[in-house]
Amino acid sequence: MIESRPFASLGHADHGWLKAAHHFSFAEYRDPSRMGWGALRVWNDDEIAPDTGFPAHPHRDMEIITYVRTGAISHKDSLGNEGRTEAGQVQVMSAGTGIVHSEVNLEPVTTTLFQIWILPDRRGHAPSWGTRPFPVEARDNRLVTLASGVEGDEDALTINATARVKAATLRAGSAVQWELEPGWSGYVVLASGAARLGDLILHPRDGAAIRDERALTIHATQDSEIVIVETIG
Repeated sequence: MIESRPFASLGHADHGWLKAAHHFSFAEYRDPSRMGWGALRVWNDDEIAPDTGFPAHPHRDMEIITYVRTGAISHKDSLGNEGRTEAGQVQVMSAGTGIVHSEVNLEPVTTTLFQIWILPDRRGHAPSWGTRPFPVEARDNRLVTLASGVEGDEDALTINATARVKAATLRAGSAVQWELEPGWSGYVVLASGAARLGDLILHPRDGAAIRDERALTIHATQDSEIVIVETIG
């Protein structure tokens, strides 16, 4: 099953400094049919204006992955961590037993990012934060695992969930094979470009929810960037 989630069908919010599109129910956007996909609970497509951002606020028992598309985001938290994650990089935060953090755009340009929340494998993990650059050229025409809680994915940032976050940059006319393990579901968002997932045409920032599929081919009809979350269930 492949279910199309066009960008226009998402929940949209405009807070002035923040323009957000919600793939799943979040904040004031409520859709009982879009409460999550497997262990994936939130996928927000955010545009954050310069010199603005999310002030310090708390979280607990959630794995939060930030995929920066353009610009950069600056992080501070109650553990004493500080860092700047720019386009092409990924940061992960395990909220665990509790963490307070801020995410601010200190750049002179709008920052765009995907904010992805995944339910942890259990409650009560120790909170943590980490970031790592993943060179875009390493994803050229192949899927690379950026964050994972699965054994064997040691090159990825660690999360406390049976899940993976993957990405690829595809040249126009190229294709990549994607296989889901039995019992796993997938959620795909086309960050940019134009591509075909099986028979489904994806336009920029469209999503697709996948279940009970094993082998799929992603064809790029334009230079494209694609992000995938795989989870159990």
